[in-house]
Formats: sequence, structure tokens, C-alpha cells
Amino acid sequence: MRITSCGMTDVGVKRTNNEDNFLINDDLQLYVVCDGMGGHVGGEFASAIAVNTVEEVLTTIEFRPEEHGLEGEDDPIEVTREKVRYAVRLAGRRIFEKAVEEPEYKGMGTTCLALLVDEGNAYLGHVGDSRAYLVRDGTIEQLTEDHSLVNEKIKAGLLTPEEAKTHKLKNIITRSLGYMEDVEVDLLVRAARRNDHFVMCSDGLSGLVETGEIGENVRDYPPQEAARRLIQLACDRGGDDNITVVIARVDEVV
Repeated sequence: MRITSCGMTDVGVKRTNNEDNFLINDDLQLYVVCDGMGGHVGGEFASAIAVNTVEEVLTTIEFRPEEHGLEGEDDPIEVTREKVRYAVRLAGRRIFEKAVEEPEYKGMGTTCLALLVDEGNAYLGHVGDSRAYLVRDGTIEQLTEDHSLVNEKIKAGLLTPEEAKTHKLKNIITRSLGYMEDVEVDLLVRAARRNDHFVMCSDGLSGLVETGEIGENVRDYPPQEAARRLIQLACDRGGDDNITVVIARVDEVV
């Protein structure tokens, strides 16, 4: 499988510090976006721990299926799925433990999107309100569901999606890495196709740029130019948060 990718991050217009972190590892075909929280030092540190841990697990740490409830499991898709889940969970545990050890980091946490493309399949682990999209055949689909207070209210019929965009609690997330020692990780597996574009972003982008606009830019421009245009669009609309986007285009499926 051959992938063309790019990643960009911007502090935005109103912040002085960038708490987002991202990873592109084309050799492994691993892509990560994390949006940290917890203040000037804590958020940046938490997102860095998450990015580094996910990469470490998927490159150097031996994964023993029997230690993760997969005794006798020989389905490679299931094993890879659980390895991605473990990588994200371990990142959360390391952040939690660091905050316990060093009180100045108390309360730090991060969202996490981890995309691994392997043997023709895309594995996506997700915690928080950073988003992943798939642009396929000219249309865009949101792959992840926001772990946020306003999304819970939308599902309960208490808010409309339009009302949620300006709600005073729109930045409150209900699931993150580091808040607790362990966390539930959403895990999605999709077969990858030629010319699929996987788009991952922090809410600094998705909060200001409509889903359809993301799809149009990714469809009409190469990954590098699409990422640049999307970040500029978010900045032009206020840039009230850090903005990160990673785009991975599948050029060939073997």
C-alpha cells in the first residue's frame, strides 16, 4: 500500500501556545492527532506523551495477544485492532500516572486519534472530540463521534447541531486520555480503497469549518495544499483555538 500524507498545525489567532501534537510515520503508515488540555505546560505535555506512546507501542513494544484477552486468536484484523486500542489506553495511563507523580501536571489530558493502515485496512482509535473523516468518491463521511457534552445533548434531543456550535459548554469533553487511569477507546476498522483520503483534525478546525468545506478542499487539492487552505480558513474565521490537520491519501492498495 502506498500513501501520500501531510500534517500541519497552527497556534491559531487567539492562543499563544500550541497544545496540539501530531505524528506522521509513513514507514509504518501511522498517523496521530492529539489536542491537549490542562494549561500552558500540561496540555502540550499530555498530547506529546500520547503521540509518543502510540508510536512506541506500534513500533517497538511486543504485543502479546494472550495478555489482552485474545488467547488463541489468529484473526490478524482482531489482533491489530486490539493493538491500536492498547496503544491509546497505555497513553492515557501514562498521562494519568505522570499527573499523579508531578502535581504541577494535575488535570492535564488530551484527545487522541490514531490511524494505522495495515494490510489493506484502516484502524482508527478515538478518544475525545478531535475528528476523523473519510473522503471517498467525492463525498465526505465523519468516522468518529464526538465525546462531548453538547453531542450528548444532541443525541438526547436537547440541542440541535446548529445550537451546539455556539453553546457555552461546547468545549466540554466527556472522555479524554489522562483524566482517569483507564479509558474506553472507540475502535473502527475500514477497508481502504485507492484514492481514499483520511482526514484527522482537532476541534480548532472542525469547530470553524463545515464538514462539506473540508470535503471540498480535500477533493479539489493535493493533501499539502488542502491542509494549508483549511488551516487558513479556520484562522480567517477567528482561529480561537489551536488548529491541526493530518491528511492521508491512499494512492495504491496492494
